[in-house]
Amino acid sequence: MIGIIMGSISDLKVMQEAADICKEFGIAYEIDIVSAHRTPLKMVEYANSARDRGIKVIIAGAGGAAHLPGMVASVTTLPVIGVPVKSSNSIDGWDSVLSILQMPSGVPVATVALNGAKNAGILAVQMIGIEDKDVADKLQVYKKQLQEKVDDMVQELKNKS
Repeated sequence: MIGIIMGSISDLKVMQEAADICKEFGIAYEIDIVSAHRTPLKMVEYANSARDRGIKVIIAGAGGAAHLPGMVASVTTLPVIGVPVKSSNSIDGWDSVLSILQMPSGVPVATVALNGAKNAGILAVQMIGIEDKDVADKLQVYKKQLQEKVDDMVQELKNKS
């Protein structure tokens, strides 16, 4: 199972893309609002109990100061993927990117692009696929479809020339 958390309901529009990827690959997930600043005790409890609830990977999205991914990573041994979210109170999203990207040694957070929840979902699926052959096989099909889309674009370009 994949845990998807965000600091605010306003992040849902971005974070839904990670949930959509989980659905596409048939992977169970949970989604919740866990604010590092407004509900710090809930955040610690979420991170501490995730493994026991069957979570294998946590995707944490946050805007502004974006402490959620790093703080969750500091209290769990599960892999955490951070999604910087361009929020209404952010500085063009750069504050979120840097807050998640610049973690101190010993507390890693895999970081995707600004608003990159889809890629976070795919990365989490790839992590699950390390031990789940069915998921790995679905990823092979997904990657093949990406290649076919590019092949189609190449053909379209040739037809226009």
